[in-house]
Amino acid sequence: MIDSHVHFWNYHPVKDAWIDESMAVLQRDFSPVDLFPEMQARGVEACVAVQADQSENETDFLLAYAQNHPFVAAVVGWVELGADNLESKLEKYAEYKLLKGWRHILQAEADGFMSSTTFKNGIAKLAAFNYTYDLLIYHTQLAECINLVNSFPNQRFVLDHIAKPPIKTGEGKEAWALQLKELAKHEGLYCKISGMVTEADWQNWQSSDFDFYIDTVLEAFGTQRVLFGSDWPVCNLAANYKQVLSITQNYFKQFSANEQLAFFKNNAIDFYQI
Repeated sequence: MIDSHVHFWNYHPVKDAWIDESMAVLQRDFSPVDLFPEMQARGVEACVAVQADQSENETDFLLAYAQNHPFVAAVVGWVELGADNLESKLEKYAEYKLLKGWRHILQAEADGFMSSTTFKNGIAKLAAFNYTYDLLIYHTQLAECINLVNSFPNQRFVLDHIAKPPIKTGEGKEAWALQLKELAKHEGLYCKISGMVTEADWQNWQSSDFDFYIDTVLEAFGTQRVLFGSDWPVCNLAANYKQVLSITQNYFKQFSANEQLAFFKNNAIDFYQI
């Protein structure tokens, strides 16, 4: 198995200000040394390290971990897509074969950010370097995201955390489902079934809470464009690694061995070219 979505950080209260007091369990360092025993115990062979900080230092930090820990098989970094010298930055990073793509924390941006000329000009430069792009959005940003991906039919995208629908309340889930299916029409766009427990009731979720959402994702994307992601260590707010993995393992028991292999491993290999 491959975990397509994990994070590492050396905690700093200013740099990581998003980790507020309600997330006190995350206010410490998390490194590959912490994650490896969790993965090993569950038969997870490799992972994709995804940026959590908006800096090129973050990209270099994750690449150093990947170079020193072979089970970190790919890195999704951060780069300023609006930089005047973006192409030279991308050329520099192209030397790092473990760097597969980029992400920006779009969920924190104002309406219209994804439609801006600056952002779209940056996205337009990625395909020439064979870079992927992770889309981190809230469900309320799906319409804008649909317009973005439709502008780039040849760009490989992946939607993180199924666009963060409000699983705890269930409000608006039908609108989320319709827009997700529209988004999935982009054939180069995959979806990570990840980040669900932290959108549910942290203390009282049940596996059945996620059935509608996983059903919808698979109806939209099929079994060949979905990836398993733990969102470790953020998942610890609501569930441990074993619990997060069990949600999808139990759900996918109804699928064939080949479909399970696709979801838990081969789709990640295909998308990130691991």
